[in-house]
Amino acid sequence: MKRPELHIVDDDPDIRDGLAWLFDSRGYAPATWAGGEPFLQAARALVGAWGASVVLMDLRMAPLSGLATFEQLKALGCPWPVLFLTGHGDVSMAVAAVKNGAWDFLEKPFQDNELVDRVAQALAAASAMQVGDAEAQRLRQALTSLSPREREVLDELIRGHYNKNIADHLGITARTVEFHRANIFEKMGVSSAIELAHKLGRLQPMGSA
Repeated sequence: MKRPELHIVDDDPDIRDGLAWLFDSRGYAPATWAGGEPFLQAARALVGAWGASVVLMDLRMAPLSGLATFEQLKALGCPWPVLFLTGHGDVSMAVAAVKNGAWDFLEKPFQDNELVDRVAQALAAASAMQVGDAEAQRLRQALTSLSPREREVLDELIRGHYNKNIADHLGITARTVEFHRANIFEKMGVSSAIELAHKLGRLQPMGSA
């Protein structure tokens, strides 16, 4: 079953169903929630395996408000962008929510196309973040798989040193350096020392030995 790309959280069934129809007609896979608590229960079950989704949430809900739901979602460490739907009287509250980490807000009544565009932007950001996180995790796992000698060679490579210099510095033959270099490139999934340096530069901290 495809994981929902969009979670619609609204205690008004007419608005909830209307939003679900809109996004379903645009090719999305929405899930609907009648309030903050059932949505949070579903979110808690996904901790650590979030995937890429967007949350479209009404600011005014009962018994758990949109802001309170957002705070609990953040406390779970959920990375999903949250887009609030707000009435005219709640704009200042929505602005405060954005300053506190919400993705954006849209004032009712809104244009369907504008809403769909905002969700598309948020989903693209969520997907890019997920890809980046997965790549960083893969690189960290690859780093831990290197032998102590491979780590020494890696540290020399990313400083731009040539095989002969590395061999002299580490007291090994250039042929041995080439062997370690090939292993490092294979484990790290790169084809050059420049690519290796770029990828490791994105890891904070790099964790060099």
